[in-house]
Amino acid sequence: MEETRIFKGAIVLPDLVLPDGYLVCRNGKIDHVGPGNPWPNLPVQEVEILAPGCVDIHVHGGAGADFMDGTTAAVETVARSHAGHGTTTLFPTTTTGSFDELEAMVTACETVCDNWQPDRGARIAGVHFYGPYFAEDKTGVHAKTGRRDPVRSEYEHFLTRDIVRIATCAAELKGAAEFYRFAAARTSLLTCGHSNACWQEMEAAFRDGVRHVDHFWCAMSSVASLRKRFGTPMRAGMEQFVLANEAMSTEVIADGHHLSDDLLAFAYRMFGPHRLCLVTDANRALDCPPGTYRFGPEASGSLVVSNGETVCGADGSLASSMHGMDRMLRIMAKATGASLPDLFRMASLTPATLTGIAGDVGSLETGKRADILLLSEDLELRDVFVAGQKFRT
Repeated sequence: MEETRIFKGAIVLPDLVLPDGYLVCRNGKIDHVGPGNPWPNLPVQEVEILAPGCVDIHVHGGAGADFMDGTTAAVETVARSHAGHGTTTLFPTTTTGSFDELEAMVTACETVCDNWQPDRGARIAGVHFYGPYFAEDKTGVHAKTGRRDPVRSEYEHFLTRDIVRIATCAAELKGAAEFYRFAAARTSLLTCGHSNACWQEMEAAFRDGVRHVDHFWCAMSSVASLRKRFGTPMRAGMEQFVLANEAMSTEVIADGHHLSDDLLAFAYRMFGPHRLCLVTDANRALDCPPGTYRFGPEASGSLVVSNGETVCGADGSLASSMHGMDRMLRIMAKATGASLPDLFRMASLTPATLTGIAGDVGSLETGKRADILLLSEDLELRDVFVAGQKFRT
């Protein structure tokens, strides 16, 4: 029997806000969006703001679990945790690690994806094959022992799996070009991350299919880092290449700790909502008390410390984030003054478009999956509906 839900409120559409609009979902899909109510005899739930569920393309963990733990229980725990913060679609993201650890993670994600139901939280739309191909000097908190240059037999094994939809590699590594060419034909989004690449290496990567760089300003090349690598004259790197190239997109971690408000505002102004994604980059400390945790696999990941607001590695440097997408939305709104359509484009439609899933999710449009957020005027999350079902944490 089909279940019909009717909501009334300010509906955030891709390019405008529809005041006092009606949204109807039936059988897990959006059936109607507009100014009128086609089902006047059914009950209506009135809310302040209706927005699309968020799409997170860069996320590692939550609620004490990390995707790299490599178990279905860990994957489901993280998916439930992020659904409670407004993410209804996510791309589990690998860290550095051994072949066996990567294999366990991808296999667990495949199992959960194949058996997903809305009451289990955010839906997995694909795996982000992120580690282990990082530059030696840009591993950040990722375990250095699990870092390596691209291994052809290894990445061919993973990139031929249907679930792997995003692939990352540092552009300057030996074998990066071959990685990119192989991945370009098999994934939806090809990225450069944890890299100290110069402009010329980014140009080569672009020719091979790279169209995105991970978490802007974090673990990426800069004029200063390239001077250490090349000496003088000073060189342009990832930051300059992406800013200058309209075909490139990127992402920011708007948790209030990684980037200041002025950097968030700069990114929004320079890239615009069509080229900029909000990501959480969250680790297992999300929804957990202060303490010591593992970033990456529970057995071998780096030790990090949470103070209840942010997470740092042994050297005091930031270690991804410990906040969900609801916080990212509020911080980004405060920093930029972005309109609601722009804000949710960055959190939902732009990542959905970049990864090729915008036909199903990313906006509140007829025929798409009924992933819906109910929010207050100050963007406090009230309720989350996944495929039309109210999600309960």
